[in-house]
Amino acid sequence: MDIFKFGGASVKDAAGVKNLANIVRDYKKGNLLVVISAMGKITNRLEDLTHAFLSQNDDAHAIFEEIKHFHFSIIDELFEEKQHPVYDDVANTFVEIEWLIEDEPDQNSDYIYDQIVSIGEIVSTKIVSAWLNETGSKALWADARNYIQTDNTYKEGKVDWVKTHQIIQKDLAPLLTDNIIVTQGFIGGTSENYTTTLGREGSDYSAAIFASCLDAAALTIWKDVPGVLNADPKWFDETELIAQLSYHDAIELTYYGATVIHPKTIKPLQNKSIPLFVRSFIQPEGLGTAITKENNPLPVPSFIFKVNQALISIFPKDYSFIIEENLSNIFELFHTHKIKINTMLNSAISFSVSIDDHPVQIEKLIKDLSEEFTVKYNRGLELVTIRYYNQQTIDRVTIDKDILLEVKSRHTCQMVMKNKSSSK
Repeated sequence: MDIFKFGGASVKDAAGVKNLANIVRDYKKGNLLVVISAMGKITNRLEDLTHAFLSQNDDAHAIFEEIKHFHFSIIDELFEEKQHPVYDDVANTFVEIEWLIEDEPDQNSDYIYDQIVSIGEIVSTKIVSAWLNETGSKALWADARNYIQTDNTYKEGKVDWVKTHQIIQKDLAPLLTDNIIVTQGFIGGTSENYTTTLGREGSDYSAAIFASCLDAAALTIWKDVPGVLNADPKWFDETELIAQLSYHDAIELTYYGATVIHPKTIKPLQNKSIPLFVRSFIQPEGLGTAITKENNPLPVPSFIFKVNQALISIFPKDYSFIIEENLSNIFELFHTHKIKINTMLNSAISFSVSIDDHPVQIEKLIKDLSEEFTVKYNRGLELVTIRYYNQQTIDRVTIDKDILLEVKSRHTCQMVMKNKSSSK
């Protein structure tokens, strides 16, 4: 049995849905479970809807109408029969949002976010499942919220692995014998039957959870690139396909910000030695990238760019050493404000970190840090990570740059930089 995962780009329109159906139809190896994200950029629009509703902005209903129109336009293009059950199925799903936004937001904002944004995955899978059945593939729609069980940490649900494994083995595995299962990425459910999400872009992680709990032969993630490349094509004119990656290197690359795979995806697969394939839905005949337990070094250096970075430097007000107690307090504040550290460096009397520049969060963090420390920061920076670096690769990315922070280990170099033209 295999797991296929398709992201939003693969189902952004009717042509994408048809292409997905062709890939599924051509699968001849055995049982198949398909995990699908929201269509196109719909998660972004559902986030816009959530923010508009929470702020009681008049745009909320207009955004909602746009979201509905987008989906029904795809359905119109797919199904000639305008009385097809998928119309009512999708309309009834959208009613869940209608009921919610008719009231004033009087509950936890993260809870509301999960109830609204999760609808993107529910609707996309209902449409794809209906199309698979329409075109001769026997598909069964399954609600991931019934199987992936989490705690009540909304927007970042923590998976109860024991309970999830038991339910998937007992209730979902038997259904795979006679059906292609179509289910959602990104979402889970609590013991009280509330919807949670697993973190932004978390559909890859969902697919890995299903793969692990079902002891799948393999997980294939279908992307709009030929596989894992050694750099993002938007930063480099020439990139190279990495045909084989170890779990270790894959975890390192995703941790440092490579966007082709969600960071949480690898570990559940590694635990059971389940191979992960990254292949192109545009050229499905291509071999793509295989991520396995084979521990070979990368054949070429890999580059990861993160823009819109802020560099925060923290100093004790009394010029005492940065010691374990200080670091404990600092990390606690970063955790409280839900700010992820992308790289860090400490010296005797300073501790510097690079983080994604979210102005509201940073302002609150600096205010709290300033009670105990002196804080300085720079914004508008970029973080470059090179895996298997050498001096030539460093020189390649530092032309006309000032390096504000540099951290090196045996295989990885990270540099926080800004353009020389912006130096003061």
